Order: sequence, then structure tokens, then C-alpha cells
Amino acid sequence: MAGGTWTKQNKIRPGAYINFKSKKKDTSIFGERGIVTIPLNLPWGPEKEVIEISVDDDLFDLIGLDVTEESTLLIREALKRAKKLLLYRLNTGTKATTTIEGLTVTAKYSGIKGNSIKVIIQNNIDDETSFDVITILGNRQVDKQIGVKTIENLNPNSFVEFKGTGELKATAGIILSGADDGTVTNGDYTDYLNQIELYDFNTMAIPTKDSSIKAIATTFIRRLRDQEGKKVQCVLENYPQADYEGIISVKNGVILNDMIVISSDKAVAFVAGATAGANVNQSLTYSTYEGSIDVETRYTNKEVETALKNGEIVFTISNNRVVIEQDINTLKTFTEDKNKDFRKNRVIRTLDAIGNDIKTLYENNYIGKISNNEDGRNLFKKDIIKRLETLQGIGAIENVTTGDITTLQGEDKDSVFARVGVQPIDSMEKLYMEVEVQ
Repeated sequence: MAGGTWTKQNKIRPGAYINFKSKKKDTSIFGERGIVTIPLNLPWGPEKEVIEISVDDDLFDLIGLDVTEESTLLIREALKRAKKLLLYRLNTGTKATTTIEGLTVTAKYSGIKGNSIKVIIQNNIDDETSFDVITILGNRQVDKQIGVKTIENLNPNSFVEFKGTGELKATAGIILSGADDGTVTNGDYTDYLNQIELYDFNTMAIPTKDSSIKAIATTFIRRLRDQEGKKVQCVLENYPQADYEGIISVKNGVILNDMIVISSDKAVAFVAGATAGANVNQSLTYSTYEGSIDVETRYTNKEVETALKNGEIVFTISNNRVVIEQDINTLKTFTEDKNKDFRKNRVIRTLDAIGNDIKTLYENNYIGKISNNEDGRNLFKKDIIKRLETLQGIGAIENVTTGDITTLQGEDKDSVFARVGVQPIDSMEKLYMEVEVQ
């Protein structure tokens, strides 16, 4: 961690700066706020479709993949902190298939997982003229149809479809083959963005090193935040050039306790899940990356400071824990409208919560329902104050007064102009301390 002596309160890295020794900070924040979304290249499952996965759901029941499989690694990482994942399968490949004795069996979805499907047709023990048809994926029986006599009587299941005519014939097992995962293009990411825009989420992760895809995602997030009023963030790897509070950039990765390396482009899943799960009164600074034992790349103190100035999330080691050095986004061009406070993600979560909540309040309770007169606008003002007092009660903002909120008629008879002043609270990060020896 950062530390040492100090003469001016101008340190960059979070840490303890004491004039005769360092004092270490022990902070562990766990949030359960919301929803993360990730597009992935997968070997199985519904293509081009948003699938809702809650942290307690059986993944195999939803997408036919085990939570322990290599292909579901980023799903596991995202759900370490988030309550719900909106998963989108980017790729469409070739479906596994096989034909035998007039029966064609085809995998329900494309992807190489389909090559692990086997269908067994065996005589029914109670009726020698009928058959039991068993579908197996890997070593798991996923479907069994009993007493089937003809191909036409077979029903599709969650893993295969049957076609053909005629009588069934016993077989010890027919294995499907010929499947592939296909290739993901920029157009697949565009399709994802078009679909996910229709859903509510807090944070998006795009696990890619492709700069063109990062640029597309950044433009998309800017439009949602600035034009659509949808206050969301996106986590990308090594993309500090976004220079925008809606984009979080991850510089390095981590090593898990089973020695799996989570490179920076994969670590975006955890950061996005943690960001989505963090409450408005919580910071991820010095928050532990659960299940990790080391960082993928270690940096010197100067390199960490440079990364922080550049608006990058860096994983570092503190007290034998892998932590997020500072919970920041990529904003680094500060203006009168957006000062350095807007770089802090806790502040952004608070401001986004205010923006989203007041927008929802106005749309649900006021548009087309309340007269645009002084009484109507005062009612709107009171509702805003209630929202702000709730945030103040949980320590997200402070010093809420009625004088900070103004609601006036806008330039048109049907428009309202509102001005809301808030003071977001940030978390303690830097300690400046003097010790007087007597």
C-alpha cells in the first residue's frame, strides 16, 4: 500500500501518511445493489438472447452449462458481487447433428458443447415393441422419453430436436458431431447493445481487447447517459482515453487461488459486478477481490500513481489481500461543471441514483397527471426532498435543505424547470496525521 511521511496534503494514492510511521487502513466493502450485463462467446446456449441469471440460480437449468466449466468463468466472477446478470451470447455457430436409420438428431443450439451430446435408444423393459430414448450431455442424463414407438412420436427437449419418419431402432448410443462456435464480429456486439438497451441494468462489462469495440461501447454509454437519461456505467480494459465518468478502465488482472489467471480484459467482469453491487453509500476503494491470491502484474508506487492520475482501476496488494486501489472512473479532464469529484465512482453512484430516481418519480407520478401550477410544482419539490432525505439517512449525501431545491415553470406551459443542489459524501481514503512526541 502507499504510505510514508508528508509535508503537504497532496498525495495521490489512498493510504496512510504519518510523520514517523505508516498506519494501515483495513476496509472491506460488500455491496448488493444491482444488475450487471455481459456479452460472452459461449459454446452452448440461446444465441442472440438476453438471459436473466440470479446469483442463486442453477446455471445448467438456464443455459445448459455448468457453473464450474471454463466457459462460465466470467459469469462466476460477475456474480461474486452482483445480484443479477443479464447474459447475452454473442456467437452463432454450427449445430451438432447426426443421422441414423431415418432419424436425424440436431442440437438445439450451436456450439462445440453440442459435440458432447449422445442419444441412446433402448428397448422398453415392459413393452418390447416400444423404446426408451435417452439424451445425455457429457455424463449427465438430460432427457428420457419412455415407450416411444416411432420417430414421429419423439418430442424435442431442451438439448436436441428429432426429425424423420418410420420405426425406431435400438442403438447403444449415437453421438452428435460437426458443431463449432462460430466467429464473433463487431456486428454481434452492436446487436447486443441494441437489445440490452431495452433492459434495466447498473453496469456493463465488455471483455475484449479490441479498441474498435471499446469505442462502440463508449459511444453507446455516452448516449444512454447524456441523451436517454439512463445512468449506467461500462467497464473496459485499458481504455483510459474514454475520459468519461460513465467508463471505468481496468489496467491489470489477478491470479485466483486455483491459479487461474484473470487478465485485465477478464477482470472487467468482477469490477462490473462489484460496481453494480455497490450501494450509493459505499466505495470499492481497497475492496477485496474475493478468491484471488495475487495480481497478474505488479506496479511500482510511481506506476500506480500514474495509473490513478490517468483514471484507471488498478489491483494492488494490501495486507496480503488483492484490492482495488481506488474506485475511480476515466474522467480526467475536469471543468467547472465536472470537477474531480466526478471521477469517484461512489459520488457517481449517488448522483446517478438521484438522476434515475427523480426521472422515474416524474414519469410515474407527474407526467400528464399533475397540473403545472405552483401547487403541482411544490408537490414535486416535496417528493424530491423526501428522496434526498432518504439518501441523507444512509450517508450518501449531507446537508439537505429545502433551499437547495427549486421548481419553477419552464419556458412552455407544460414544462418544469428544477434545480437540485446536493452534497455527495465520499469515503475516507487518505489519512494525514501528525504525531507529537513529548
